[in-house]
Amino acid sequence: MAKSQVLREFWTFLRQEKKYWLAPIVIVLVMLGVLLVFAQSSAVAPFIYSLF
Repeated sequence: MAKSQVLREFWTFLRQEKKYWLAPIVIVLVMLGVLLVFAQSSAVAPFIYSLF
């Protein structure tokens, strides 16, 4: 399943179910996950950890 297909299916679900409030929650969770993955594998990790 392609990434664009997953995003399209998620957007279709939000429109059909009128659950637009889920979009910001999902976006923040994805950004937090990307930040944590990036923090574990880079030299910037000590600086990112100081944010938390």
